[in-house]
Amino acid sequence: MNMPRESAARRLPAEWEPQDAVMLTWPHDDSDWAPTLHEVEPVFVAIAVAVCAREQLLLVARDAAHLAHVESLLEAAGLDMARVRAVIAPSNDTWARDHGPITVYDAGTPHLLDFVFNGWGGKFEAALDDALSARLHEAGVFGAAAREPIAFVLEGGSLESDGAGTLITTHECQHHAGRNPSLDTAAIEAQLKTAFGLQRVLWLHHGQLEGDDTDGHIDTLVRLCDTRTLAYQRCDDAADPHFAELAAMEAEVKALRTAAGEPYQLVPLPWPSAKRHADGRRMPATYANFLILNGAVLVPTYRDANDAVALERLRGAFPGREVIGIDCLPLIAQGGSLHCVTMQLPAGTLAP
Repeated sequence: MNMPRESAARRLPAEWEPQDAVMLTWPHDDSDWAPTLHEVEPVFVAIAVAVCAREQLLLVARDAAHLAHVESLLEAAGLDMARVRAVIAPSNDTWARDHGPITVYDAGTPHLLDFVFNGWGGKFEAALDDALSARLHEAGVFGAAAREPIAFVLEGGSLESDGAGTLITTHECQHHAGRNPSLDTAAIEAQLKTAFGLQRVLWLHHGQLEGDDTDGHIDTLVRLCDTRTLAYQRCDDAADPHFAELAAMEAEVKALRTAAGEPYQLVPLPWPSAKRHADGRRMPATYANFLILNGAVLVPTYRDANDAVALERLRGAFPGREVIGIDCLPLIAQGGSLHCVTMQLPAGTLAP
């Protein structure tokens, strides 16, 4: 397994740093979304409108007909099409957080890391998604930014960076047998530190949501709001099957320390009521799956009584940013939410 190129000047930026764009890989009828496109496309339109009010949108469509359809939806919504950078590339699915490039700054210059995406440990077909970052790079989307392929299975949803050398991730995800089975914790941590220029990796051993195919991505559980503040998904219903596991995770979160050795300021997020498929299977509703934009935070909502509570708590965690709810109930039917379908592209990443 090749190691990423090491650089003492490499840095994984925090999500709250300035961005050029957000990437959306639009759902289509040759995917699991086919039966519910009429429900899920309005969610993507709402995300696109919120993004384009503040930065550019990198739109990935599967072919010319698909692109024309998506552009008609966006134009009907009144979106500023000058803010849209469209690329045609085939895809298996829409989870840009996990198949999009992960951008680091190397001596201040954007540098694209292209890890292996294998459908969350081989659960789903992912060959087209795995090739997307290379296709976008070949199309000139990223200008002079270099692309570095790395033969290590890793998804963007499994990473939380403070932009200053600290990364938070989960043991369950990184040690899943379908990802990098030959590597122990020390070897995985070495890969992460080298790739992202990290000083330390904080590991969580608890936290898993029913209906989640990612094996506990950190972006469904615990999020950095700034270098000293963590928002986390709490369960306060003792009768809920998640209660014990999320209580154990909460204890871990309370024990975490900043690089300066201080406790983090904590923002517990409320627990939405159970959202279920028609057959009774639970869907992974979590308020932690928010997206930070230039000047705003997009928060998934679920037509739940606690939506307003989550929005209010996150307004307190992000002073100076507009906090906007996006109805994501249709998204979680396929196992992910708002952050999962987006990937931010830090400032300097897009070609002029």
